[in-house]
Amino acid sequence: MALFDSLFAFGPVRTAIWRLWYPYLTRRLRSEEVVFLNYAFETDPPLALALETGEEPNRFSIQLYHHVASQIKLRGLKVLEVSCGHGGGAAWITRHMQPDHYTALDLNPVGIRFCRERHQVAGLKFIEGNAQALPFADAEFDAVINVEASHCYPDFPLFLSEVSRVLRPGGHLLYADFRYCDTIEAWEKAFVDCTMELLATRDISREVLRGMDRNAKRSEALVRERLPGFLHKLGADFAGVPGARVYAALQSGDLSYRSSCMKNA
Repeated sequence: MALFDSLFAFGPVRTAIWRLWYPYLTRRLRSEEVVFLNYAFETDPPLALALETGEEPNRFSIQLYHHVASQIKLRGLKVLEVSCGHGGGAAWITRHMQPDHYTALDLNPVGIRFCRERHQVAGLKFIEGNAQALPFADAEFDAVINVEASHCYPDFPLFLSEVSRVLRPGGHLLYADFRYCDTIEAWEKAFVDCTMELLATRDISREVLRGMDRNAKRSEALVRERLPGFLHKLGADFAGVPGARVYAALQSGDLSYRSSCMKNA
């Protein structure tokens, strides 16, 4: 295990690293209009999701959000997204899937300010908050969305407990993330042990790799042009650049990327 991974094994250190990394990244990428921080998704044959002209540059990141969020009908529901990044997914879902109200939360205060300035969408609200101490009342939401973020959390079972608390009975968690092989057993156990019922799960590693390939040119340019040289390796992993560590681990099967749908008791 690399030093970077070893540091992430310790909750307080992991939290401190992410608290520094994400605001830094927001500041570096602000002028580039990077509104998606997640990887990507493409099927074979291509999904060919209908998009508006201005959305096309973010097609493969949007398709990942579409894959996760379309597991249930969101129209008319009260939805929470936990760890919304730069808000691109929140804005796209609010416009196209027509929830009654969409609240998008993230720990990054610089990112939340960016989201509020960048995404002016009726029914969409951005707030700063912690995924493991959600600032909401019990049973407040019909659905919770969490895309490619939970690997950053020091206590994943606590996150699931918080999701269950803020979901109404019968509400759904729509989820996607990845884990290395040596942590998959604990990941699966957390799902089994929580109070929500796992309705469906799917390994989407191949679809994510295809999406990374489609995004490669832009991702490589952003890393090269917007990050200092000593951060290029970390940036390449974060961006899913072909040949980087995360990409290689998905190719070899050492990393599993999965999507899931859970129903609250």
